[in-house]
Amino acid sequence: MQHDALGPASFLGDVLNDLAKTVDARAGADPASSWTAKLLMGGPALTAKKLGEEGVEAALAIASQDDMAVAAEAADLIYHLFVALRSRGVSLDAVAKTLQARQGKSGVAEKASRAD
Repeated sequence: MQHDALGPASFLGDVLNDLAKTVDARAGADPASSWTAKLLMGGPALTAKKLGEEGVEAALAIASQDDMAVAAEAADLIYHLFVALRSRGVSLDAVAKTLQARQGKSGVAEKASRAD
């Protein structure tokens, strides 16, 4: 497995756009039939709790499981991140603008420039 690239950006972008549309479409669904609606009904506290659980599961998979398990846990984490952002009303465009502003900066320098 090649570890120097995360994959084709256009494919990833298409999948993430589709995921965002799915989360938006299911936001108003019946919580009895939609996990997304159920999470959103619980508000930011519930979505944050679930996001934290998924983050731990992803970290554990990265530390000790095979690549398929890592990919599955990463997918769960990304889905729950999108739902949590939706619960707070934070757009993906806002996240993208933040990422774009950090492009070309050293992670060390960027972190040092943040107001604590």
